[in-house]
This record gives sequence, structure tokens and C-alpha cells, in this order.
Amino acid sequence: MKDHVAGKRSPVTCALKCANACLGETCNSSANATFRDIASAALSRRALLGGGAAGALAIAVAGTAGAPSAEAATAAGPLPARPTAPGGSPLEFTTIQPVEHTADEFTVPEGFRWQPVIKWGDKLFSDAPDFDWEDQSAEAQRLQFGYNNDYTEIQEIPHTSGRRAVMFVNHEYTNENIMLPPGTDPEVAARIGMEAHGLSVVELERENADSPYEYVVDADLNRRFVADTRYDFTGPAAGSELLRTADSRRGRHTRGTFGNCSGGLTPWGTLLSGEENFNGYFRTAADSAENKRYGMGAEPTVRGWEDVDPRFDTTNEGYENSAHHFGWIVEVDPWDPESTPRKHTAMGRFKHEGANIIIAEDRHAVAYMGDDEKFDYLYKFVSRKKYVEGNTRHNMQLLEDGDLYVARFSGNSGPMDGSGEVPADGSFDGTGTWIPLVVDGESRVEGMDVDEVLVRTRLAADTVSPTKMDRCEDVQPSLTSRKVYVACTNNDGRGTEGKEGPDEVNPRTVNRDGHVVEIDELGNQSGASFAWNLLLVCGDPEQNDATYFSGFPTEKVSPISCPDNLAFDSVGNLWISTDGAPSTIGFNDGLFRVTLDGKQRGRVEQFASVPVDAETCGPIVHDQDRTAFVSVQHPGEDGSYEKQTSYWPEFAGTGPKPAVVQILPSTVSFSDVDPETAEYQAIVWSAQHGIIPGREDGTFRPQGTVGRRAMATFLYRLAGKPEVTPPRNEPFGDVEKGDAGYRAIIWAQREGIVRGYGDGTFRPAQKVTREEAAVMLYRYAGSPAYPSPTKPPYPDVEPGARNATEIAWLKARGIATTWEDGTFRPTVALTRASAASFLYRTDAVQHVAFREG
Repeated sequence: MKDHVAGKRSPVTCALKCANACLGETCNSSANATFRDIASAALSRRALLGGGAAGALAIAVAGTAGAPSAEAATAAGPLPARPTAPGGSPLEFTTIQPVEHTADEFTVPEGFRWQPVIKWGDKLFSDAPDFDWEDQSAEAQRLQFGYNNDYTEIQEIPHTSGRRAVMFVNHEYTNENIMLPPGTDPEVAARIGMEAHGLSVVELERENADSPYEYVVDADLNRRFVADTRYDFTGPAAGSELLRTADSRRGRHTRGTFGNCSGGLTPWGTLLSGEENFNGYFRTAADSAENKRYGMGAEPTVRGWEDVDPRFDTTNEGYENSAHHFGWIVEVDPWDPESTPRKHTAMGRFKHEGANIIIAEDRHAVAYMGDDEKFDYLYKFVSRKKYVEGNTRHNMQLLEDGDLYVARFSGNSGPMDGSGEVPADGSFDGTGTWIPLVVDGESRVEGMDVDEVLVRTRLAADTVSPTKMDRCEDVQPSLTSRKVYVACTNNDGRGTEGKEGPDEVNPRTVNRDGHVVEIDELGNQSGASFAWNLLLVCGDPEQNDATYFSGFPTEKVSPISCPDNLAFDSVGNLWISTDGAPSTIGFNDGLFRVTLDGKQRGRVEQFASVPVDAETCGPIVHDQDRTAFVSVQHPGEDGSYEKQTSYWPEFAGTGPKPAVVQILPSTVSFSDVDPETAEYQAIVWSAQHGIIPGREDGTFRPQGTVGRRAMATFLYRLAGKPEVTPPRNEPFGDVEKGDAGYRAIIWAQREGIVRGYGDGTFRPAQKVTREEAAVMLYRYAGSPAYPSPTKPPYPDVEPGARNATEIAWLKARGIATTWEDGTFRPTVALTRASAASFLYRTDAVQHVAFREG
């Protein structure tokens, strides 16, 4: 892993997604007190609700219940030999191995397959043009699926027997460098980029629960939320002077939503979306305390939207408050395409990752929210009105008015040394308090009115000494246990010069890998105090000095870094998608399941891995259908239009497309493969094992020919995709790092399976003949000793012919296939069907191992 860059994201991602937040000064330079390590009892809410005195005493000592000590957890025992799902979930799988960070592939467990549901540029309406890389426009993008899909939610449409659904998706940001041809007019690029942001609502359909979803063009619920879509403000700050602009003179509405990251499904069926890195879209006046605190400044922005739309430059007359229109929680009704989405000011303004709701025991709606920036805070909102089951109109008012709190944590174990080592008492744990900012419609922050607290929430929170966290991203309450989980992605500034040091809830200096906090509200969910512990201190146990998996043996977990989005399956298992693992532990980001209860608590199992440069977003787990969904964001982020680093998912030689992907069990069938054909079993096997996958259109193309790059890739997959360290000097003049199949070609060249040509080229697209395939398989097996044939192994292969030995070996091992006339036809181009047969017989039938000799 020599080329790994510890603790840093792609510079492209940093510039476009969060406006280089990490490179500038820390936004939160407030002098409020940092985390206090105060030993205190942590009494579980469930103990108070009837756990008994003995149980209460035990929990008071340990923090929140369920986290065994490091010593006690070694009794967890060996993992079972066959995959079994925790909690009785039907979604059983064999954990995949981590995938090297240069791999441009989507990886799932054996017995599963993946398929894009929808991709950037897919048209939602029939009057939209088909996507054309060379002919894009803002007008077309308004009718097409947006870019960089993030939070995703899918709800079944009632009375359709599970065959139709409505999907909601955030489009967080754009990367015009790989989207648009060089020379695109800057104004055109800016306007295309604007329209590629926003939100999408799309109807889906499928044949049955075992079939993949497909999107429906012109469906009744289809909708794009674009740059000029109207949004109404709700809550105490609506109409405030702080929201009034030339376009909204009463401060009660705005246009557009940008930087939408995660979100949440409300109990009444609407969707919430968090406006996160909005600061990167605005040029502002000379730095003020507010601008600095929100990461805005006078420098031109990366995208230059201020040059085409006056609202993105707050120095323009009438637009001084335009940045105040962003940084909110947005609520959308996906069931009404004519509805006006709303921005809820009662929930505060900051870099909202998202918001997730649980109904408290007293029927108030409680929303948990993270401010995704280093050293910023965790928030809670409690509605003033109570939830009424079945009354959607009433419930859609719950987020318009309520109380806003920010979290302060305290620990049980004394000062932390920053190593991340488990404290002497066996766990990271403690208690905490929700500090009020707004209660009963009144400000609890001295010197600030309610509207100012809600518009300048970061500044208000600074005054009440909350705990500075390591980037609180997704915050998810479990509907099974009612505990709340906080993904703290990372913070490489923790403990560095001039920055806050470690504490028990953020226990590592230069925290490159992140951690997950588990919160247990004390008493009512809407109450003011809580107990907490750390579920995970993330990383790769083979690379990191200190990781923690709630005491579960570190040698039995999948390495995981930079937890980002969270979800739960039907039985309450936690699922984590990651963002940043390639630059920390050297593996592509992925989707992971975490067991929360019993002896297996803390067990991390990797279920999926996304392509090169990509982030895993928007996880949805429908485990009863044995299926899951993820949004693959920014694949190939580090490329350029002329030199892409990814071609996923189309691999059409153009460029990458962010996409929503469904993972489902393999029920392999191809529209162009007859089950009665001789190669059928081999084709199914090769597809199921991910060696020769089918095409996106449901075909296999059995008579398609195989190029040298493809054959190297097939053999590389057959060998288990060994780790490949890029060479100092490239062996071929026409194969470069980042090219499709690069790792496979380098691996095959090093293993002596393939060679180049005299001119120094590899010629990756050149067709492979059947005799060349025989040679590659012979070398794959380690060039075993085999006598040169004295008789023709086939009528058209003479004993002294070139490659006769390799062909004879292939026949003797029972790998070769022949034509009806008994010939081998060595110079005929290898087809995909024949390649599947060769590889199937090599591995599954004859069990020829890699380099068996």
C-alpha cells in the first residue's frame, strides 16, 4: 500500500464537494470548553423503564448497556463456517474481501449481482433528449436524472403488490471536469451544473420481488427539483429580515436547493434532505465572523455561479442575505408532484448532513442532526405538536415549530492520550446533556433573538459550550432498540497544533478513520440527558495501532474506515456506507453490516465495494427481499474528460456516471442465451462468480469476441483478484494507471501469463484467438511440465505447430472445447461463450489452481 495517502480525500472531491473545508482555517475556532472527562453514572433508559435495580447498577458502571469489555469479549468464539445473518435476517452472505482502491469495479458477495436502477442523464420524461456526452444542455438536464446521487429512499406504492415504488434522491454536487467536453462555454457549464444539482423523484417498477427495479419514464410522480424550483420557508425565522432578498422581499420563499447530502424518511411518508456544503456556492463580502464561521469568503468560487446568477454573490445589492436561504432541512412530499417543498427554519441552519426522525414515547417527533464539519456539533429537534397516526396533513406541520438542542458529552474514564486505546475500564462511555438553544419559541442564547439563533445556529451554539465532534454525519435512531447512532467520519485535525485534543467521545488524535457513537436517551426520547458509548473505533486492524469493535475480535472483522451514512434492516442490524477509505486504509469504499447485540456485537461484515474514486451513499436494506441499494457517488472523480479514471457503469469508453444500484440475489439468465445451449451452465457460472458478467441490457453476447485486456481481467478474477502494486515504470506504452483493466494486465504480465509486443505495446483491444487463450490458461496454471505431442491433438493442430503443447495440455486436462467436426480452430477469435467454458472447466470442473505447476 505504498501509494496510499493517509487521511486525505481526493483533492477534486475536496474542492467540489466541500470547498476545501479542511484546507482553510477551522470554521469553529470558538473558545467554548472542549469535552470534559467527568466520571459519572450512566443509567439506561430501559433500566429506568423497568430494568430492575441490579440491572441499573450494572449499566451505571458500564455506560450504555451492550458493550462488553475488551477482555470479556474475547469469549465471542469463532465465526460460523457458513454465512448466517444476525438477528434472523434473511439476508445471508459471505463477507467479501476488501477491494484495492484502484479497482474500477462494483463488487458483491458470491451469489449476488448488481444492476443500476438509474444513472446520471437518464431521462425522466419522454420529451427529454437521450443523453449525449457531446451535446449536453441545461434544458436537457432539467428533464434528466441529476448528478452525484447521494441520499436515496424507496417506498412501495400502495396496492401494487410490491411491483411499483417511488424513489427519492439527492443530487449533492457536480464535477464539470469529467462531465463536460473541454472548451464548454463557462456560462453553459455553470447552468448545466446548476440543473444537475437538486432532487429527483422517480417511479420504479419490477416484475416481482425477485426482479430488479427499473425506472418509469413519464410516470405520474416523476419530478425534478432544479435551480429555480420554489421552496417555502416555515417556522420562526420565516419572514425574518435575515431572509429577505431582492427575489424574496418578504423572506418567505426561495429558489433551489444545493449541496444536498443525506436525509431521512419521516413516519408520515415525506422525505427530508440536508443542505450541507452550501458555502462553496457563494462569494461573500470581506470575512465577517458569520462568514468565517460558515466557511464563506470573498474569493471567487470554483464553479463561478456568481458570474451567471446574482444571488450567489452576496455583495450584490439586494442579495446580502441570499446565503441565508441555504443550510436548512428540506421536506418534500414525493406523493404530490404539485406540492411546494419547504425549508424548516425551526431545525436550525448549519451544514446539515441530514435529519432522521423517531416518535418519542410522549408522541413528539424527535429529529437528530449532524453538522458535518470538523469540530462542529450534534443537534436534536423536538416538535411542539404531537404526532397523530394516520393524519398526514397534521404531521406535515410537526417540523415547523419546536425546541432545538445541541449536545455536550462527558466521559467516565478520565483523560484520553489520543492513541484510541480502550480505556482501563474496558469501554469508551459516559453521559451527556442536550443544551437548549430555542425552547417554547424563545431563545435560550443570551443576546440573540430566535430568528438569529436559527439563521446563525453555529454562532449561537458556540456560546453554550457543546462538544466539538469529529464530523457528525448521518445520525440514525433505531426503531428496534430506540438507540441513536452517530457516524463521526474523521478529523485529521484532532490534537494537532492549536486544535482541540482528544476526549473520550473523540478519542484519537489525527482521527483519519472515524468512529461510531451509540446514544441511549435517559427517560423519554425527547428528554434532556443521555448515556453513550462508542460502538466502533474504525480502521484496518492490520494497519492501525488502535481500533475497537465493541470488544469483538479485531482479526474477525472487515476493515472499515470513514463511516458516513447509516441504515437499519428489518431486524435492527446497523448498515454503514463509507466515504474516504481509499485514502486512509487503501481500499475502495463500501457497504458494511454491523451486529449490535449479543456475543457478535461489533462484528463488521463487508457486503459491497464501489468503483475507483467513488463514495458509497444512501444505503437502503430490504433484507426480507434479500436486496439492498446504494448510491454510487463521484466514480472516477480524479479523472478528466479526456483521460477518465473510471468508465463505470457502462464501460463504453466515454466516462463514469453516478448511479443508484440495486444488489440482489443472482438468478442468472440472459435474453440471448438459450438454457439448452452447451455453454449455458458455464455462462451462468462465470456470471454468478463475477468473472464474465453480463451486459447492462440483460444480454451476455455469447458470440462477442474477447480482447486481450478482457482475457487478462477474466483470469485475474479467476485467481481471486490478488493485490497489485503499481510498477515504477509502466511495462507497456499503451497501458497506463487508471485505464480499464490496468491491475489485471499488470498482474498477468508479472505472472508471465501475458506478454507485450516488440514495439512495447500490449494492444489491450486486440482479439484473443483460441490458441492464445490456451497459452494463457497454460501459463495461469504455472506452465506445468507436459510433453510435446507426437500426434495431432486435433485434426487442425499438428504436433510441431506453434503452441501445440499448450493446446494438447488444454485437451488433456479436459478444459478445451471443440467444434462439431472435432477441430480446435486455433486461429479463430475466442468468443465470450468459449471463454466462459474454458474458465468454468478450469476452475469448477477440473479444479486447476492458479500456478499449480
